[in-house]
Amino acid sequence: MQAHQESPGSSSPAPDAAPKPPTAADLRRWRQYLADERAEAAVYRQLAQRREGEERQILLALAEAEGRHEAHWLKLLGEHAGMPKAASNHSRLLGFLARHFGSVFVLALAQRAEGRSPYGTEPAATPAMVADEQIHEEVVRGLATRGRNRLSGTFRAAVFGANDGLVSNLSLVMGMAATGVSSSVVLMSGVAGLLAGALSMGAGEYVSVRSQRELLNATLPTQATLTAAPSLDIEHNELVLVYLARGMTREAAEHRVAERMGLFTCDCDPSLSLQPEKPPTDDHETVGSAWGAAMSSFCFFASGAIVPIIPFLFGMTGLGALAVAGVLVGIALLGTGAVVGLLSGTSPLSRGLRQLAIGFGAAAATYGLGLLFGALIV
Repeated sequence: MQAHQESPGSSSPAPDAAPKPPTAADLRRWRQYLADERAEAAVYRQLAQRREGEERQILLALAEAEGRHEAHWLKLLGEHAGMPKAASNHSRLLGFLARHFGSVFVLALAQRAEGRSPYGTEPAATPAMVADEQIHEEVVRGLATRGRNRLSGTFRAAVFGANDGLVSNLSLVMGMAATGVSSSVVLMSGVAGLLAGALSMGAGEYVSVRSQRELLNATLPTQATLTAAPSLDIEHNELVLVYLARGMTREAAEHRVAERMGLFTCDCDPSLSLQPEKPPTDDHETVGSAWGAAMSSFCFFASGAIVPIIPFLFGMTGLGALAVAGVLVGIALLGTGAVVGLLSGTSPLSRGLRQLAIGFGAAAATYGLGLLFGALIV
């Protein structure tokens, strides 16, 4: 039997191409992914240790998902996995915060990290891993939102009070210095501005919180529907008006009246039946104590307002003192802006620069006005 001989122009199916071996750059990148996945899983487990119930289960599930990603990179690396590689600076920062600070900051940073996942452009990452990272960002956003809501009132007072003290007292100090008065006058003006502003902030916050609590108390329903119902005229029953005013539909209001008066003969949908009314309770925890708000506002403002006068307290004078005050306030503004950025899940640098631009803009305007007034006085 003669073997068949292919003609030169004929073609045959090529065997399956062997997988392309990873390059050194691929191995370095995959090892970095492996280290970061391990670090992120550890962060979620550390956060879970401080949580209970549903939040704990969510965090443990996130850690488990990061573990699946870790297994993927281990499989790809095989014998090239080598010794454990150090995680990225961002992942190490997350771990440090998770061990030593509150989870709100950690979750805000983790939200940004999940949103910047490189897997979308990584050929070796599976579509499931890309989808995981997108979903993880939303899960972490939801967890971070819970923490943001818990501290929103205190955080607002802290940022507003400290920034107000920084900007207003720096503006006051620079404005007074520009008029040409002595450094002692500038210092006394700064101290007066600190005390006046802190007292004003404290008093304003006290009145604001106290007024808000009084308004909320005025909206709580009384128990008149329970005490007056037995004596009402059934034919001219105004109890329906009470429930209509509270936002019920007429059908629901009539059914509630029947329940209150013990007349369960109305032709109503039983599903309209509501739970018995409970005595009013103080549910104003989000508002807080008026005295507590006043003291915190006083302290936050004072902590910011003292920064611009620090160089004058240490005996510095002239432009040197103003320059040091500007640097100190600039650092503080960058810090507060960065914290806002961290907690809001946005760029800390951009928020810090925004705070810096606003604060220095106000101070520069006041300094210009001080130069103008000083020239007019002379």
